[in-house]
Amino acid sequence: MSKPKRVTITDIARLAGVSQGAVSFALNGRPGVSEQTRQRILDIAAEHQWQPSSAARALVGARAGVIGFAVNRPAGTLGTEAFFTDLIAGVQSALAERHIAMQMVLVSSIDDEVATYRRWRSANQVDGVIVIDPRDDDPRLAALTELALPAVVIGSHPSADGDPAALWLDDSQVAHSLFDYLSALGHRSIVYVAGPAEFQHTRLRTDVLRGLTARSVTGEVIATDFSPVAASATMRRILSRADRPTAVVFDNDVMAIAGLRIAQEMGLAVPGDLSIASFDDSVVAGLVHPSITSITRDTFGLGADAAAFLLEQIEVAELLDDRVGALPQLTVRESTGAPR
Repeated sequence: MSKPKRVTITDIARLAGVSQGAVSFALNGRPGVSEQTRQRILDIAAEHQWQPSSAARALVGARAGVIGFAVNRPAGTLGTEAFFTDLIAGVQSALAERHIAMQMVLVSSIDDEVATYRRWRSANQVDGVIVIDPRDDDPRLAALTELALPAVVIGSHPSADGDPAALWLDDSQVAHSLFDYLSALGHRSIVYVAGPAEFQHTRLRTDVLRGLTARSVTGEVIATDFSPVAASATMRRILSRADRPTAVVFDNDVMAIAGLRIAQEMGLAVPGDLSIASFDDSVVAGLVHPSITSITRDTFGLGADAAAFLLEQIEVAELLDDRVGALPQLTVRESTGAPR
């Protein structure tokens, strides 16, 4: 007589009409499914006398000793952005203390990023992931919850119930510190040259700028891909207009330096004719002439904190509470002044 076929998680998922990730949540007592769905899965498992295989039992508690970092940014911008080099260095510093490695891959889209998480999870390649650039209604968060893959999101506001924990930064307060400063100098026409419009931090900074209408400030937002090429092209268009602004704020230091070069190329004095500022700081931003007013943050410390937070999350079954990162500060330099 042939041995009866062992019921698998895949079979239970099919019978319950749910994903394999939901079955994993229910069988392991983890959050992420409703109590009604959990009970249905447990009933089906009991009815078919499901038991974890010896291989699965052997894997319980087993660790890959690796965390994952999937980056959805143009490859050409990563090597030039101080934010990424400092963030990665901070992550690595925290991981090195525990002899844990980081696997970083570049992805071309959100779908590609989610597919990477699924591949990593199915092959047990990583123990958890760091996620950046959160969006509203972010499909990555739902996928990570479904996969029961530990994660920490470096975000612009607290996570929603059931989403992975966030190490969040108050981007609204950061934006106020910069835009309010420019307004106080007397600027009434400000352009914000941003990254992709779907990023939460872009939306929050945009909301702050557009909220300055009470101070008679006209704010314009132009989305780009973070690259110096896009920043240069955008700056040329802005400065060629008859109604050019008196201040331009860029999302990162590389874009701001590219914009400064275009302003100088076109014969404009900075800050006499135009003020320039950046939401990211770097050594180079402080060395160019004129040096660039920037938001200064401890990005190395942010990376180290995110990695340590993720390692804590990997150790426990429940979702940890969100944490607040150190608030960045405005560093005023030569590139900003009162408009003529």
